[in-house]
Amino acid sequence: MNLSSQVKSRRVGPWGDALFGGLAKGAAWVTLALLAGILLSLILGAWPAISKYGFSFLTRSVWDPVQEDFGGLVMIYGTLATSLIALLIAVPVSFGIAVFLTEMSPGWLKRPLGTAIELLAAIPSIVYGMWGLLVFGPILAKYVQTPLQNLFAGVPYLGALVAGPPVGIGILSAGIILAIMIIPFIASVMRDVFEVTPTLLKESAYGLGSTTWEVVSQVVLPYTKAGVVGGIMLGLGRALGETMAITFVIGNMNQLDSLSVFQAANSITSALANEFAEASTGLHQASLIYLGLVLFFITFVVLALSKLLLSQLKKGEGSKT
Repeated sequence: MNLSSQVKSRRVGPWGDALFGGLAKGAAWVTLALLAGILLSLILGAWPAISKYGFSFLTRSVWDPVQEDFGGLVMIYGTLATSLIALLIAVPVSFGIAVFLTEMSPGWLKRPLGTAIELLAAIPSIVYGMWGLLVFGPILAKYVQTPLQNLFAGVPYLGALVAGPPVGIGILSAGIILAIMIIPFIASVMRDVFEVTPTLLKESAYGLGSTTWEVVSQVVLPYTKAGVVGGIMLGLGRALGETMAITFVIGNMNQLDSLSVFQAANSITSALANEFAEASTGLHQASLIYLGLVLFFITFVVLALSKLLLSQLKKGEGSKT
């Protein structure tokens, strides 16, 4: 029996391809159905709060379960502020780690250092939270907040930015803990995409006299920008959805007295974790579900903006060529 006859004997017929195609299409439709089901359940659960507050829920800072008066501004602000601080810290650090591992690190150090960075992602978030509350918070209060308050005492705006009791918990502390947690994700993705850059392109640039930074900025980054943006979005998604670590260090205060980065606040995930189990059926529970719906749309907007950014980068490439 020759090879062609063996291949023919192993074919199961046209129905096999049709079955495979149907299963693949069904998996895609199931995913969309789950997404639509989650969105619909959130809307139905939050409907009492939506019908009472509407979009004003997003701008109201009051949160009083006793009087059943609710607004999500404090939680939304805490979620966005801590995630922004985390990105501002994590992206440059992750970029530096990825560049060092792919372009500058000696061979004997690449594997152990890369493994150590990846192991940071395996640490449970509750451990980060306890470490932030018991160790990092007091250090931040004593060696950062107190000196800054003494330095900017009486200075407009800057003094208000660091105001507050030096207790070591608040928006800045939560943002730094989040940055430490998302650095392994962003750095690992950046390292992997940097390594897929063709060696010939980099060697050609070095041969023309380019420095390491010129090779990274003009060869590696343009070639891997889609992967870099994807890694950053992965880290942002991790920061937006983090619960336990934030609950320990953000302060869980449902009031917004000032815009100080050391101000205790709350986040959407922390509020859900702390209050949902004890929330009474009615407006309180509906308001918490409304917060979950807001978080759903925040992640959707972040994903949409990342897709738009990538499409604009691709258009820029076409105009240059």
